[in-house]
Amino acid sequence: MSETAPPARSLPRPRLPVAAALTVAGLALLVFGATTPVLTPLAKTALALAGLGLALGGAARVGKTLAGPSFDIVFWVASGWLAVLAAAVIGVGWLPLAEDRDVAATVTEPVFATPTFSGAHPLGTNGFGLDLLARSLYGARSSLLIALTAVVVGGVVGGLVGIVAGYFRRTADRIIGMATNSLLAVPPLILLIALASVLEPSLRNVALSLSLLTIPGMVRLSRATTVAYANREFVTAARAMGATRTRVMARELLPNVLLPLMSLAVVMISVLIVAEASLSFLGLGIQPPEPTWGNMIAEGEGGVFEAHPHLVLVPGAFLFLTVFAFNIVGEKARRRWDSRSVKP
Repeated sequence: MSETAPPARSLPRPRLPVAAALTVAGLALLVFGATTPVLTPLAKTALALAGLGLALGGAARVGKTLAGPSFDIVFWVASGWLAVLAAAVIGVGWLPLAEDRDVAATVTEPVFATPTFSGAHPLGTNGFGLDLLARSLYGARSSLLIALTAVVVGGVVGGLVGIVAGYFRRTADRIIGMATNSLLAVPPLILLIALASVLEPSLRNVALSLSLLTIPGMVRLSRATTVAYANREFVTAARAMGATRTRVMARELLPNVLLPLMSLAVVMISVLIVAEASLSFLGLGIQPPEPTWGNMIAEGEGGVFEAHPHLVLVPGAFLFLTVFAFNIVGEKARRRWDSRSVKP
């Protein structure tokens, strides 16, 4: 008679009330550290970061208690940031914000006001009295619009060209491969500077210039995916039933190419946001007084940063959090989409 093995002992799950209390305490500490006027800036930053870490730890415990051990607090925080930013960008025209670009309307406003997280200028003002919160949100609108437009253009052009190269192979593949490698041979920053020196620095022209950075990667991914599926049974069956080449590419191959292209597109958005900010910082992108994160960071040049660091830290924080969030969400989407195969 065989002995049955004792049941495995499961690890104790964190109790929900304790996890919720940690989250609330962390949020309270974060708000106090960010708003208290009695501490030095260094102490306020340290206290706010400690509160943020405590809140994230508590929220992670709450999530694991309710949703299981696979709950990823970083992913949900990143998704929440993108959702809040998107809502703010869409409704920025209806928000009660101070002036963001008309210096004639800010004659009586304080200049270089430091962030107080309350009052008329919660994130402070620049040297012209323009509100940094309003400028950061309008800058987010410009950056996201440019990045999304560039990704859509690059995805459509690169995806279609890659499908053609992977399906027809031979001469078409060689010609497209040479064109793609030639585009990759040019350093991206040099290419963008050359285009910026010729084109007018408008939203449309900057987006079209940045789309050139996405096309080679989209072509390569689309071609590789098409080659992997071109000889599958459902493609062979479609050919045998008399489907035209256009129908095979549109109905059989395109749906299987879309998912990997979408996962790459999410990651590419963060790359394009940084590229647009770099152009604006160099004075080659969107020009002031139109706000972008790049030209806002450039306002801290020339020794201004030492006296007024919030001019750089505020748009820099928006830029960092947005790029970080897109990378986290894109990587999560890539792992999920790559792990499942699209069945015909």
